[in-house]
Amino acid sequence: MNHQLTISLDAMGGDHGPETVIGGANIVLDRKPDLKFVIYGEQAVVGPVLDAYPRVRDASVFHDCEISISMEDKPSQALRRGRYKSGMWRAIEAVKNGEANVCISAGNTGALMAMSKFCLRTQSGITRPAMAAIWPTMTGESIVLDVGANVGADADQLVEYSVMGSAMARALFDFDRPSIGLLNIGVEEVKGVESVREAGALLREAKLETMNYHGFVEGDDLGKGTVDVVVTEGFAGNIALKTAEGTAKQIGEYLRAAMSRTILAKAGFILAKGAFDRLREKMDPRKVNGAVLLGLNGVVIKSHGGTDAEGFAAAIELGHDMVANHLMSKIEKDIENFSEIRIRLEKHAG
Repeated sequence: MNHQLTISLDAMGGDHGPETVIGGANIVLDRKPDLKFVIYGEQAVVGPVLDAYPRVRDASVFHDCEISISMEDKPSQALRRGRYKSGMWRAIEAVKNGEANVCISAGNTGALMAMSKFCLRTQSGITRPAMAAIWPTMTGESIVLDVGANVGADADQLVEYSVMGSAMARALFDFDRPSIGLLNIGVEEVKGVESVREAGALLREAKLETMNYHGFVEGDDLGKGTVDVVVTEGFAGNIALKTAEGTAKQIGEYLRAAMSRTILAKAGFILAKGAFDRLREKMDPRKVNGAVLLGLNGVVIKSHGGTDAEGFAAAIELGHDMVANHLMSKIEKDIENFSEIRIRLEKHAG
């Protein structure tokens, strides 16, 4: 399906700035030549990079911004200093004003979330937005949320995350009824904190047509791919995400060290190079780069700050797919449906 969409880019965000952002846009144009971009940043920094990528320049409208949000800015500082003037704010505002379909930034996560909530507001029926990441598994890919937008969540919010995660899985993976699991310290219904147990009871009773509630899952189920969507609150989700990233790097370093230790090991590496290349490709974090800020009146994607152009391209493509497959309308419809079911359940219980 070919959708001509406009992507707004915060060119100043991330560890490597415009070179990664514009380079990523250039890669995406190979695969989606009809894309258009609205780019925000400082003319003196972004202009020369755009000139180096004439294809992106020709497919873009550039806006000079006097303020850039640094990775060290606290969310409250970023809002005070950068509202209306910074590239990050204006990239988000482009989605609000209908100038762009989706915003992508590799900048300060806290500032991006604060500005997105302030500018776009939450969708009707959503208490708090969540950040959802794609997770590579032994069976393919799954979605994990929340991975850091909020610390803590009550039962109702965990149910909202489940509904939003289900909508994202249907938009991204084309599933009719994705399986949903609540992250817990055990699979037994009596285990875990009260909010998780209550959320599990709500999802079991609701029997939503758009999802298959699996039950509780544990930490090792994330890598196994036991369910399509793993739901947790942001504190545990962020720790799980950072642990997985660190473990992948650790395994990579172990393999590098082992393969270079002796002449025999080096020879073995050469003979098994094809297998190691496939392993490297499977573990490449760039392929799953990009976390979706779910529950807002607009699609915003947070790219990893340390990624390269290929990784940023993956974040742009994720944003494209979320819009092209009507993520927001799926969330809106599912939340409305759950609210109606919840009212019926409460009346029946009463």
